[in-house]
This record gives sequence, C-alpha cells and structure tokens, in this order.
Amino acid sequence: MRVPVNGSTQTIEANDIAKSYGSVKAVDGVSLSVSEGEFFGILGPNGAGKTTTLEILEGLRQPDRGRATLFGLPVWPRNLKLLPRIGVQLQASAFFERLTAREQIRTFASLYGVKTAKADAMLETVGLADQADTRTERLSGGQTQRLSLACTLVHDPELVFLDEPTAALDPQARRNLWDLLRGINSSGRTVVLTTHYMDEAETLCDRVAIMDAGKILRVDAPAVLMRDLHRAVHVSVAHGTISLEAAAELPGAAQVSDDGVSLTISTTQPAVLLTELVQRQSLTDLQVKGPTLEDVFLELTGREYRA
Repeated sequence: MRVPVNGSTQTIEANDIAKSYGSVKAVDGVSLSVSEGEFFGILGPNGAGKTTTLEILEGLRQPDRGRATLFGLPVWPRNLKLLPRIGVQLQASAFFERLTAREQIRTFASLYGVKTAKADAMLETVGLADQADTRTERLSGGQTQRLSLACTLVHDPELVFLDEPTAALDPQARRNLWDLLRGINSSGRTVVLTTHYMDEAETLCDRVAIMDAGKILRVDAPAVLMRDLHRAVHVSVAHGTISLEAAAELPGAAQVSDDGVSLTISTTQPAVLLTELVQRQSLTDLQVKGPTLEDVFLELTGREYRA
C-alpha cells in the first residue's frame, strides 16, 4: 500500500454521508478515507449500503447529508473535472447492442478522446485480443467482465471503482480477474472494491470497511481484523501422529478431536502448542488455521440469512 506524504490530500474523503429512501436508511453516517495507491474494500451483506455508498462517492447520487471529495474536489454537484480521473465499473455491464468487443472499447475510448490504438492495446491487457471481433452477447461471463474492466480503464484513470466485479463468475474466471485487479493496483492506481466474497477481500485489499445497515462497523487491514477476533487457532496433524489422549495433555490444548483422517487441536496458545509438537516430532501433515475474514464478518454482521 502506498501512503501519501504528510499533509497531502487523501484520494477519497467521506464525512458523515447519508442517504435514505423513505424510511430505509441505505447509508447512515458513513465516514471513511482512502489513500493514494490503496486497494480498499467495502464488505457487507445484501442491503448493507455498499452500492449506495459507492454511487455517492462516484458522484452518481446526491447524499441527503454529509460531504464526499475525490482528490480534494467535491463530488456533488456532479463535478465534470473528476470524470477523466476516475473509472467506474457497475454491478451490471451494459454494452451497445450488436457491437464487437473492439467496437465497444473504441466507442468508450472516443468519449475520452483516446486513440484507437490505445483502446486496442487495452483488449490485449485484459486478455481479449483473440475475442476482439466477437460480438459482446457471445462473450462468456468472465470475458464480459474483463471487457467491462477494459472500458473502465481505457482512459487511464487514477482512481477505479469496482462494484462486485466478480459476482456470478466461476472460480477460474474470478482468479483470472483477481490477477488483473492486482496489476491495476500495482501500476499505481487507487482501487475501491465492493464484494461479499471474503476470500477476495482478504487476498486483494490493503484495508477493508465492514458495513451493515448503512453503517461502517470496522475499518482496518484484514490481518488486523482477524488477529483482533481472539478466536481459537486449529492445529491439525495426520491421524496416528499423536494419540488423542496425549494431544489432550499438551500445553495450550483446549479441545481435541480426531475424525480418522486428521487430529485437530483447538488452542489460544498456538506458539506453546506448536513448540511441544516440534519437540515430539509430531508434525506430519501439519495445518494451522486461524480466524478468517469471514469469521470477522459474521461476528460483526450476524449469521442470519439475508435475501
């Protein structure tokens, strides 16, 4: 993560922004800041307010109260000076009918005065050069998302907003898109991502904000959030490496189970426990699993299903 020098302007600043629809408070007093070059995630269950927050930051929706700025400039009333500096990928991709991938991106490029050669090169960047003459309705879901990302980046924005860009993609397409997103960020762009995939946020984001009911509950690096959860660590070794009785007597062991494949020890003192296993040479097929970002998410937002 790139941290701006002291006194410089944050790329994004939001102060007490709110938006209601009737009695529903979609965004309820959200404040956050995002540094230059940061990969920032906004996580939350369905209806948490992620998309509305993003739309306010993008200048697409007027807040009922509060103020948001990008590069130190207010986003509302809609600021045309900001448009060349930001790229926006919405949840649903919408392309012109009956156009090929090449024609689509050239059309987007023309809106920003970008030359066709640069537009064509962007197709290469997102791995769609071999699909350039394919009409968009014939692209796969992953290819459509990559084309949408190419159109978002064609004018070389400094700040990129991505609203659930990997939703409904298969695992391989998701991983391929992750590689592209890492490349976008490593090139110096600031990226703001909304997602409900915890592994995605844990892998990609420098910091995450966890939202629920229109409010931000916690903001920090994924590793810090997981560390602060204070959940037991699960240490597993191959069945037969150590007996169930001996494992239960190990220092730091809180709970022990054996399913016939692995013996698992729950502990809040993993260093003490692992030291003892090393001394006993009982490390066959060792696995150590600590709290995940999903555990943090469920701890903060609850476990009930939300449609």
